[in-house]
Amino acid sequence: MPFLSVMRELLGKPGSAIGLCILALTLIAAIAAPVLYPEGPWAMNGPVYTWPGADAKHPLGTDMLGRDILAGILYGARVSLLLGFVATLSALVVGTVIGACAGYFGGVVDIVLRRITEIFQTVPPFVFAVVIVSVLQPSITTVIIAIATISWPTIARLARGEFIALRNREFVQASIMIGMKPMRIIFTQILPNALPPIIVTTSVMVAYAILVESALSFLGLGDPNVMSWGSMIGAGRGQIRGAWYLTAVPGFAIVLVVLALNMVAENLNDILNPQLKSND
Repeated sequence: MPFLSVMRELLGKPGSAIGLCILALTLIAAIAAPVLYPEGPWAMNGPVYTWPGADAKHPLGTDMLGRDILAGILYGARVSLLLGFVATLSALVVGTVIGACAGYFGGVVDIVLRRITEIFQTVPPFVFAVVIVSVLQPSITTVIIAIATISWPTIARLARGEFIALRNREFVQASIMIGMKPMRIIFTQILPNALPPIIVTTSVMVAYAILVESALSFLGLGDPNVMSWGSMIGAGRGQIRGAWYLTAVPGFAIVLVVLALNMVAENLNDILNPQLKSND
């Protein structure tokens, strides 16, 4: 379906419209962070432990060092969105290529690539991510590598199944008969028809990537040079009894963005899944 048609249908559904609005506001807030808080999220420019609503200069309060919570939320949105989308895009590229080759060529190629995929799936995903970041040292790059590494097998298996279902269709056989090369058939003939379920899965995986990054940062395995929602929760967990807002505010931001992504993904599945459409 054309992109504009999909967006019109998404905006026509209350759930996805709300989700898109939340994501748009989060993106605008992330872009505006350096303008609203040019001193950055680390500046200690207020009294310590100011509760949300107690000071107009710090609407969401301050932490144990006098750092503005709202500044941390805005700058944390930049990190979460960047890591979520870049890691998911990396996993999408790797998983689609491997799954496409396995599903189209079959035989030995399929067996080898399937075994490689299964090897990556034998280790629990989050444990695997922790090991990767620990070995490579915490940074934005290593967190992206870790999330992409644990995410691509899911896309690869989905892409393989779609390509197996489509490789014997008439339009594929016609492309072979006219002498079209395999790579061209894969990327110009089969892939466009296999994309809808892959796109839906990818939208869900962005939410998963944000959750994994937050969990890694909570454990102290995020980039120490950037502010993220997970690191804010980790820093505030020691004061959860006396100043619970330090963990509740960034936690609410994570929940809100993840729910928005899931609402969009659910309605996107309704739009792009032809079987669901035919049953309506």
